[in-house]
Amino acid sequence: MTRDERFETEALPHLRPLYRTAYRMTRNPADAEDLVQETFLRAYRAFDTYQAGTNIRAWLYTILYRVRTDSFRKAGRSPQTVELVEEPMVPPPQDALAGGQEDLERALAALPEPFQSAVLLRDIEELSYDEIADVLRIPIGTVMSRIHRGRAQLRALLTGGKA
Repeated sequence: MTRDERFETEALPHLRPLYRTAYRMTRNPADAEDLVQETFLRAYRAFDTYQAGTNIRAWLYTILYRVRTDSFRKAGRSPQTVELVEEPMVPPPQDALAGGQEDLERALAALPEPFQSAVLLRDIEELSYDEIADVLRIPIGTVMSRIHRGRAQLRALLTGGKA
């Protein structure tokens, strides 16, 4: 199997979950697409370093979070531009959550970033604690703490403070 065939077989099936996560991080379809495109570009370029049989999902999420961090750094050094043409926002595929999704999306967006990332990766993308620790480059105890605190804050936001 060629490198391209392996990449297509192993990495591309994770495109939609990565896009969902990128959309939740950016709240903008175009920015989410840019993050995912850069993620797959970097993954493709580094695919020779990926060891077959290891956890490609965690590897891709690690790249996604690094791309986002790099974009934050770059944005801090670049002047802000404003798009003058209004484009309709295209929501992500609606296959992850059912009723009450808008309230949940709003509550997730209101969480502080460290808690939001941990909760998204665990409860939406279903990564293990070990995978999340690798992706976010933090100890597993910190992962568990952030998930616990993030869920508590989510609960409070969704119940109007009656957690």
